[in-house]
Amino acid sequence: MNRNDGQLVAPAAIARAVLLGRAVVTVTAAAAGVLLVAERWRVAAVIVLVVVSTAAQVAVLTRRPGALVRHPWPALLADLLVAGGVLALSRGGMAFFCYSAGAAALGGALLGMRALPLWVGQAALGFGAAAVLLRQSRPSPEVTAFVAAFPVLGLLAGVGATVATAALVRYVELTVAVVASAQRSAAASERARLARELHDSVAKTLRGVSFAAVALPQSLRRHPALAEQLADTVSRGAEVAAREARELMEGLRADDPGQDFGFGVARACRDWELRTGVRTQVRIDDVDPPLETRYELLRILREGLVNVERHARASRVWVQVTAHPGEVELTVADDGIGFAAGDLDALRAAGHLGLVGVHERAGGVGGAAEMLSAPGEGSLLRVRAPLPTGFTA
Repeated sequence: MNRNDGQLVAPAAIARAVLLGRAVVTVTAAAAGVLLVAERWRVAAVIVLVVVSTAAQVAVLTRRPGALVRHPWPALLADLLVAGGVLALSRGGMAFFCYSAGAAALGGALLGMRALPLWVGQAALGFGAAAVLLRQSRPSPEVTAFVAAFPVLGLLAGVGATVATAALVRYVELTVAVVASAQRSAAASERARLARELHDSVAKTLRGVSFAAVALPQSLRRHPALAEQLADTVSRGAEVAAREARELMEGLRADDPGQDFGFGVARACRDWELRTGVRTQVRIDDVDPPLETRYELLRILREGLVNVERHARASRVWVQVTAHPGEVELTVADDGIGFAAGDLDALRAAGHLGLVGVHERAGGVGGAAEMLSAPGEGSLLRVRAPLPTGFTA
C-alpha cells in the first residue's frame, strides 16, 4: 500500500459503514411505524427496497471500491432515486428522513465538501416532505419544530461524514508513511550489518591473502622456501575466507524475522549436534528480542558451538535461553577440557579471537559476555542483552 491508497481506502470504509448503519436505522424506523399505518404493505415495501438497494451498493463497493470512489456520481444519483422511492412509499415518514440523512453522509464520504449541491437538493426535498407531512397532520408547534429539523440533521450528517473521512485518510497516510520509514530504516540497518560482517570476517582474511600473494612472485625467484610458505598462506587464507563467507550466509539465512527466536536457537543446536555427534541439551524460555539482538545472539550461539567443536573435546553441551525482567540471557556450557580464561587482552593474546568477537557482538547490542573456564573443568559462555520496553520476556 502506498500513501495514495489512503484516498481510496478511507472513503470506501466510511461509505460501507454509512450504508450498513443507514439500512439498520431505516429498517428499524419503518418497522416501528407498522402499527401506526393502515397500509402495512408500504412498510414491508420500504424494508425490502432498503435491504435490496443496500445489498447491491455494498456488493459494488466491495468488488470495485476504487471505481466507486473515483466516480461516485452515478452511485449517488441512483441512491437519490432510492430515496425518492422510500419517500413515496413511506409518504414522508421517519424512514425517509433516516434514509435521507444516510444519503447525505454517503455523499460526504465519497465527495467531501463537493457534495454540497447534493446536500442542498436533499435538504430541499426533505423540507418539502416535512411541509406536506405537517399540513396533513397539523401537529403542535413543538412537533412542528422537531419535524422541520430533520433536513438540517441530514446536512450535519454529510459534514460529519466528510470530517470523518478526511481524518481517516490522514491516519492511513501517516500509517503508510511510518511503515515505509520503518522499512527503509530496516533495509539501511541490514546493509550496515552485512557490511560490518563482511569487514570483520571475509574482508580481513582476503586482505591478508592479498599481501601474501603480492610477495609471492618475488619470493619464488629469491627465497623458494619463503615462497612455499606464502603459497601455503594463500591456500589456507582462501579456505578460511570461503568458510567465513559460508558461515556468514548461514547466519543470514538463520536470521528469519518471521521465525520464532526459540525455533532459531533450537534449529542451530540441532544442526550442530547432527554434524558433530555431541549430545546437546537445549532449554529455551519464551522470549522475543528485537531483530538486531536476536541476530547477534544467534551468531554468538553459533560461535560458541564452533569453539566447543574445535577446542573443548566435549561429550555433552548445554544451551539455555533464559528470560529475566528487562533482559535475556544466553548460556553455552560444555564438559570439555576447559582452558585458563582471562580478560579480553589475554584471550586476544592466546589467539581466542572468536571469544573476542563474542564480547564485541554482545557489546554492540548493549549487552555483556563473560567466559568461565578452568583446565579440566569445562567452560561456560554467558551473554546478557537488554530488552527494550515493549518486548516480551
